[in-house]
Amino acid sequence: MITVKQLSHHFVLGKKKQETTLSVLQDISIQVNKGEIVTIVGKSGSGKSTLLNLISGFIRPTEGEIWINDQKVSNFSEAEFADFRLKHMGFIFQSFQLIPSMTAFQNIELPLILNGESESSRKEITLAILDKVGLKEFADHYPSELSGGQQQRVSIARALVLKPPLILADEPTGSLDSETETELLQFIKELNQEMGITFLIITHDDEVAAIGDRTITISDGCIVEGVKSR
Repeated sequence: MITVKQLSHHFVLGKKKQETTLSVLQDISIQVNKGEIVTIVGKSGSGKSTLLNLISGFIRPTEGEIWINDQKVSNFSEAEFADFRLKHMGFIFQSFQLIPSMTAFQNIELPLILNGESESSRKEITLAILDKVGLKEFADHYPSELSGGQQQRVSIARALVLKPPLILADEPTGSLDSETETELLQFIKELNQEMGITFLIITHDDEVAAIGDRTITISDGCIVEGVKSR
């Protein structure tokens, strides 16, 4: 599903004549197999979120290659990657990233609109996904009217609505209490087992890391271990 080959990345800080190069990742190579849950852990500043942003195509690597579904996405233009993300990736964020002026239904429906689905098809698919995440009765509620766990479920529903084979999650439980976190992690495992979705999850939480088939640890921009966790 994902192959990263000898990936390195640095940021250039400051203006010309006073530029400083900050190396974030050095010679990273990983593979995520179809149907796996892989968790990436590391301290703040270790480079794990940068790695996720590189795989997502939001930033471009300084060196190395990224392959997803046998396509070399690191060579894509911005427009090509935007189209690829829409069709092949779903995203779950710590801060939910829901549009506050839209209802739960409208937030979930948005990718379908961008994908050119008809109105009748959008309604059917969106209601089915809302039912899947247990929020059908909250379809007309705005994010401010939902709990943190409910908002994250809307975020997951939006990530699922185009049936992507891959979901990338950045600290997906970081804004949740411990009980809601446990429920959400169980839901992620169910989605993985029932739908075969591949998950790549960035976390600093041991409980989140424990749901992975493998856990990859990053320290100071380098992989230090990748171990079985279940």
